[in-house]
Amino acid sequence: MIRSTNAIFTILKPGLDGPADELPLDQDLQAAASGWLDYLTCERGHATKTCEAYERDLRQFLIFLRTKLGRTPCLTDLQRLETRVFRAFMAARRRNGITSRSLARSLAALRSFFRWLEAQNILKNRAILQLSMPKIPHSVPKPITIEKAADVMAAASNAELDWIGARDTAVLLLLYGAGLRISEALSITLKDAPTPHRDVLRIIGKGHKERLVPILSLTIDAINTYITICPYPLEPDDILFRGAKGGPLSPRIIQLVIANMRETLGLPTSATPHALRHSFATHLLTSGADLRQIQELLGHSSLSTTQVYTEVERDRLLEIYDAAHPRA
Repeated sequence: MIRSTNAIFTILKPGLDGPADELPLDQDLQAAASGWLDYLTCERGHATKTCEAYERDLRQFLIFLRTKLGRTPCLTDLQRLETRVFRAFMAARRRNGITSRSLARSLAALRSFFRWLEAQNILKNRAILQLSMPKIPHSVPKPITIEKAADVMAAASNAELDWIGARDTAVLLLLYGAGLRISEALSITLKDAPTPHRDVLRIIGKGHKERLVPILSLTIDAINTYITICPYPLEPDDILFRGAKGGPLSPRIIQLVIANMRETLGLPTSATPHALRHSFATHLLTSGADLRQIQELLGHSSLSTTQVYTEVERDRLLEIYDAAHPRA
């Protein structure tokens, strides 16, 4: 649960050399920001990363507002804000190179904050609702091919079998063989790790949505190999995958593993740990799996989120048609 507002919602005075002067927010506004973040975490059930992003968006807006006002903002200032101030903030973010997707999230965060303030009878200001969401280009997942996925798994399995190699192999197999998000794979504890007698993994995903994911015997073997040779003691409640110094494994390490494979295996630039999850879903769909089943395996709340993979499959079929049909 995020309760770091007292530390994070501290605005640094711009334009100073050396240590920055800390200017804490107005006490009431700081309490409101903290209450909103607790609401997002405890009542709305937003994922930690989502809460962190929303917190960052609100902080950036308050920094912008302080610069515009020339002083620390308070709740009264928020109540008096006009639509043009929000437009100016979005324009400033755009000039700083922020993408439409990030701008849309910033606007969603601010709308959520002002709606919460109104629901709590703290203040009412609906000026931000006059802004339209930035247009986000439509995109589809970019999976790697079945052949390239097999190359990745083979390269991982054939890597030098020290404990780090065994660890990376187990993680990659969880991403592609079970469709896990990297955060989900790295949050598994020893007591929840799959075993030969328990081949289903209980995952708590985005929005605290729980799902059961079957684990391949190949993946179970890789996990057991890692556990056997890991040099650090593992207690039942400990995080399963460890970094080189014994702490929790950073997602960045797995990102670097895939980056190295991009060069050695000729993978596309879109190949990332998350692309393995996309590949899991796309390859299941190609093999005839039901869309509802894929939705459950991925932990999507809405079927419409899963349906995007049908576009990937359609594009692949069109490519085959163009390449093979004599009239194409």
